[in-house]
Amino acid sequence: MNRFFALTTPLVSVLTLALAGCMTQPLAPPDAHAGAPLPAAFDAAQAAAGAPWTVAPPAEAQPRGAWWQAFQDPVLDALVERAGAGNTSIQQAAARLAEARSLLRTADANRAVQVGAQGGLARQAGAGTSGSATPATLAQAGLGVSYELDLFGRLSQASSAAQLDARAQAALLQSTRLMVQADVAQAYLQLRAVQAERALVAESLAAYQDTLRLTQQRYQAGDVAELDVARVQTEVAATESDALALAREEQALAHAIAVLVGEAATGFSVPVAANAAALPVIPPGVPGTVLARRPDVAAAQAAVLAAQARVGVAQAAWFPAVTLTGSGGFASPELSDLFKWSARAWSAAALLSLPIFDGGRREAGVQGAQARLDAALAAQRGQVLAALREVEDQLGALRLLAGQAEAQGRAVASARRATQLSDARYRNGFVSQLELLDARRSELRNRRQALQVRTAQYLATVGLIRALGGGWDSGAAAAG
Repeated sequence: MNRFFALTTPLVSVLTLALAGCMTQPLAPPDAHAGAPLPAAFDAAQAAAGAPWTVAPPAEAQPRGAWWQAFQDPVLDALVERAGAGNTSIQQAAARLAEARSLLRTADANRAVQVGAQGGLARQAGAGTSGSATPATLAQAGLGVSYELDLFGRLSQASSAAQLDARAQAALLQSTRLMVQADVAQAYLQLRAVQAERALVAESLAAYQDTLRLTQQRYQAGDVAELDVARVQTEVAATESDALALAREEQALAHAIAVLVGEAATGFSVPVAANAAALPVIPPGVPGTVLARRPDVAAAQAAVLAAQARVGVAQAAWFPAVTLTGSGGFASPELSDLFKWSARAWSAAALLSLPIFDGGRREAGVQGAQARLDAALAAQRGQVLAALREVEDQLGALRLLAGQAEAQGRAVASARRATQLSDARYRNGFVSQLELLDARRSELRNRRQALQVRTAQYLATVGLIRALGGGWDSGAAAAG
């Protein structure tokens, strides 16, 4: 048996050195500052001409400022602040970030020296008691130390992967916060629009009720037929129905805001602002590199780097692991003699583990890690493409909405003038009631459409700010 071990021990050492020299080295540590390809500018003409792309380093930590203050609405400012403190989605994302950071500390701890205390009291007989068959008591107390040499980077790359996971969770927390801020802003601006539309409908309802009273007086005097009264009554009832529908929509939006700020919908209300919110103007020529600030794009980039690091960890599993261990303390068959100098004991060892045959488990681990890296690369590219689409959609929407708002403004002015003329002519008996009702319906329809276009401009502006990662300036968010 001793001869066998004398022959095999040098053979194992030679095989270890040969395998370590022939295996492919693990992947290099990921570049934490690697960037993503982004267009130089958001310009349809340049894109059609094949404008060059640039590689922008991640900039998710760049300050954005309180972008919602560009709308100059104190009520909106207060709601966004309340959402930042009470929104449950933000709280969940913060908890996931705390978990990722704890996993990072665990990975870092695996690279440190492990020290532990140990002790025991055993009753035994045989070789451990000088060959005596008489049972004896053996007491032990001491410290154990172990340290794994990271010769092939397995532990360091696992730590890098955990660090990138934490960075991705931090970016996702920021993305969640931006999403909540945008949702609060859009819901609030929609609520303001519905309130304005309710006021417009109430104004039209008052005009219809005034016309109904006039028509009933003329009917009692025998100047008009009952059909005219029925027509105006129809308009009054339809307008009342529209007012109730808008009240229901306002209530639903208020409840949605309550959930976003982390409060119960029961008893929740949004104060009415004195002035209309300002509409920020997005300057032309926004650089495409602002997309590097988007937290979701940064999180996708960090996920790619973490997957790359884990490929290196899987490859390093093929290499031998060397662990240094040591222990020191006291051992004595008598408890009273345990801590005497003569009872001291110590040991030191270097442990080597080398994979030779595992049924393909390590190769499957490498293939799985490579597949996850491919999936992360595809997800990152998809995230960048989605970000580009969102920005282009909102830029195009704002450009078209500006023209639509101008045209709708002319329509409102013409409809208002037509109503004034029709009302004067109807009161003097020059035109029929149908002409007046048609003029009022046209004015109400056009004014409501103008409000809806204005609301669409607000929502597209918030959508663009969200798509750009929280503003459009390279530094702090611009203020309107």
